[in-house]
Amino acid sequence: MKKTFKIYAVIFIVVMLILALLEVNKKETLNWRKNFDINEKSPFGLFVFNNEAKDLFKNKLKKIEEAPYEYYGQRKKEAHNIVIVQNDLDKESWKKILDQVSNGSDALILSNRVPKDISDSIGYYDSDISFSEENVLKFTDRQYQNDFIKLDKFPSGRGFSYIKPNVEVLGKTVEKNNADQANFIKTSFGKGTIYVHTEPLFLTNYYLLKPGNLKYTQDVFSYLQDRETIWFVKNDTKVSRFFMRFVLANPALKYAWWVFLGGLVLFIFFNAKRKQRIVPVVEPLKNTSVDFVKSIGNLYLQEGDFHDMMAKKAQYFLNKIRMDFLIDTQHMDADFANKLHLKTGKPIEMISEAIALIRKGQDPYANVMKEDLIRMNKLLDEILK
Repeated sequence: MKKTFKIYAVIFIVVMLILALLEVNKKETLNWRKNFDINEKSPFGLFVFNNEAKDLFKNKLKKIEEAPYEYYGQRKKEAHNIVIVQNDLDKESWKKILDQVSNGSDALILSNRVPKDISDSIGYYDSDISFSEENVLKFTDRQYQNDFIKLDKFPSGRGFSYIKPNVEVLGKTVEKNNADQANFIKTSFGKGTIYVHTEPLFLTNYYLLKPGNLKYTQDVFSYLQDRETIWFVKNDTKVSRFFMRFVLANPALKYAWWVFLGGLVLFIFFNAKRKQRIVPVVEPLKNTSVDFVKSIGNLYLQEGDFHDMMAKKAQYFLNKIRMDFLIDTQHMDADFANKLHLKTGKPIEMISEAIALIRKGQDPYANVMKEDLIRMNKLLDEILK
């Protein structure tokens, strides 16, 4: 056991040292996934924009986590603003948004993922893609010509390949080796207006935290009217209900958990080879007295000696009377019967019949039948109860 314990201790220390070295040399890695999540503090999350949105919309912003199809299906709204930021909506939700715009609402869509039939109805076709590593987002409006934002990390390079004549271009993407292409448009739709921007990346934490970039964002949203604004948010980081979420969310606790599981696996692996000695089955001591009595009883039954059995039963009964009730059994007369009647509370007739059978069993010349033995045995047992 001591040797096994030492092996486990050495393995545990080695594992701990390896984990410590890995932790010391570990480099912090950033998550560059374009998640557009309002709770994400990663470079391409919307945590900063979510915190600034309240002031940007003058406290008239309402964030909705329901799909537009569910939200508008349950209530009727007056004309308002609608904001969509890179949200994968179903076609029915897009149609609900177009219905709201037709009735006087304005929609600002910052996304490059719009269903084709919806984009066609708005007034543009599939967007072009540029693979340039850097570009600049600018406005075409003169009052905003000095406001721009430079995208130097993973720009999508999206732009409109074809725009219908009734669509107004508000912004463009400028690249060194490519022609400018429109990325921000405006079009009337029924009683309302639709704005589409194909590069929502400028709203992410990475770009909003850079000096001067906030102005570009303010200019984009300045096209919306000063009224209630509904933002259908994308929230991929809802709180997990997994019971281990707190442990796994903390690096130190997470490593401790994995070390514990690793140690448990090693313990099971090494102990699986151990074999326990066979435990001998110890038979309990048998009560031979009962077997002996049964054997003697069977012997008497086989021999058919009922007279001897009555004599022995009578002897046992009288001995019991002497020991338990302190009654002299030498003379089994009326006085004996009366004393036994008083001590046991049994009827005098039963006692008299039992005495007669006892005398018969003690008489060596009496003719004893099996029925006499059975009757005497029943009476004596009844008296001793």
